Amino acid sequence: MIKRDRLIIFTRYPQPGKAKTRLIPALGAAAAADLQRQMTEHTLEQVESLILTTPVSVDIWFAGSEDESHLMRDWLGSRWQYSPQGAGDLGDRMAQAFASAFATGAAAAVTIGTDCPGLDAARMAEAFQALQDHDLVLGAATDGGYYLIGLRRMVPELFVGIDWSTERVLTQTIAIARSLGLKVATLERLSDIDRPEDLPVWEAVLQAKAAQNPAQNPAQNLQERESAPLSVIIPVLNEAGTIEGVLKALQPEAVEIIVVDGGSQDNTIALAQAFAQHSANIKIISAAPGRANQMNAGAAIASGKILLFLHADTCLPSGFPALVTQALDGAIAGAFALHIAGDMLGIRWVERGVHWRSRFLQLPYGDQAIFLKASQFRAIGGFADLPIMEDFELVRRLQKLGKIAIVSAPVLTSDRRWQKLGILKTTLINQVAVIAYFLGVSPDRIARWYHGKSRH
Repeated sequence: MIKRDRLIIFTRYPQPGKAKTRLIPALGAAAAADLQRQMTEHTLEQVESLILTTPVSVDIWFAGSEDESHLMRDWLGSRWQYSPQGAGDLGDRMAQAFASAFATGAAAAVTIGTDCPGLDAARMAEAFQALQDHDLVLGAATDGGYYLIGLRRMVPELFVGIDWSTERVLTQTIAIARSLGLKVATLERLSDIDRPEDLPVWEAVLQAKAAQNPAQNPAQNLQERESAPLSVIIPVLNEAGTIEGVLKALQPEAVEIIVVDGGSQDNTIALAQAFAQHSANIKIISAAPGRANQMNAGAAIASGKILLFLHADTCLPSGFPALVTQALDGAIAGAFALHIAGDMLGIRWVERGVHWRSRFLQLPYGDQAIFLKASQFRAIGGFADLPIMEDFELVRRLQKLGKIAIVSAPVLTSDRRWQKLGILKTTLINQVAVIAYFLGVSPDRIARWYHGKSRH
């Protein structure tokens, strides 16, 4: 068997609150996660160029458990091999990755992260070339660490006794290598993006890419699809009875559709996948359950300049992208008027109440399809990690920043909630939850009470 060089990429899924945490104070959780997404995709664009000229196999080692491999595959595609990084500090995890590479026949192995946008295909190729007559290659980072490490054989000592995440990493590694008599090559010094003061490095990369190809969006994803101006994000959990109708209604529009499953036990995902087979603009991913978490996960990989959050039992009016764009001219965010399906006695009074609350109190709820610019969503940190009332809390924050526009053309939502409990009981439960929130009752306690009442 011919041994092949191996490229190992360390990254993580762009989940708000877990990705690029040192940048959250400056960017917010959602924007920090989006930066993680963009930089990972940028790195893989360089890898795509590398493998055109250099015969290497590529493994992606991601932070998290084996159960999360489907998230990575949904995001980055199935052409790569995925492995969880496992436990331990950075040294432990890199040692495991190198050991696995050499145990499975790699002739040489190089490990990189996704935090160094200056690491291009040419420098990766240079690293593999250096390993032909060196034992170790290091790409020095300006913060005292390294953005690349390559080996011709496993040397476990290089990953022990290192003060990880400090300015001493590179010098300590070189000292160990010299004590072992290793022949060391170094690459050009480059900057990682770990702290707010590093962000101009990424801005420069985006500007350079835009200058090279003004028609291409720098954050374009790996499927090379055209970036839609609007992304519709649909959180689902056991929505087999509604998802087909919602996706069918969206098909005529030129938008990106992201279905985010929270662990459905019915055939919701199978039905969505059937649609996706015939439409390149539908993306299906999974996330931990909870509408806020699911919507944040969808927003983290969305390519649209505008994000619209749609409940799975709600259909948007025809031509909604133009309506959304018009509404955001002079408004910080928006939502639609609400029309409830069915003719239950009193249901039109509910609609009138929604109309008054939305227009005069500037408080639309999630079933009215809240929308805003992606940049604004990321700037305010996305949805709060709440088990209930995440839409209410988001709108309350947006109110402080500007006008909430209400589009006159209504969305059509199912009357299933009102059918189940009756109009009066449903309305009372909703209002008690809002009052409790205002009085400072914890969202966890409200959620337990709300879901208990909704089941009866």
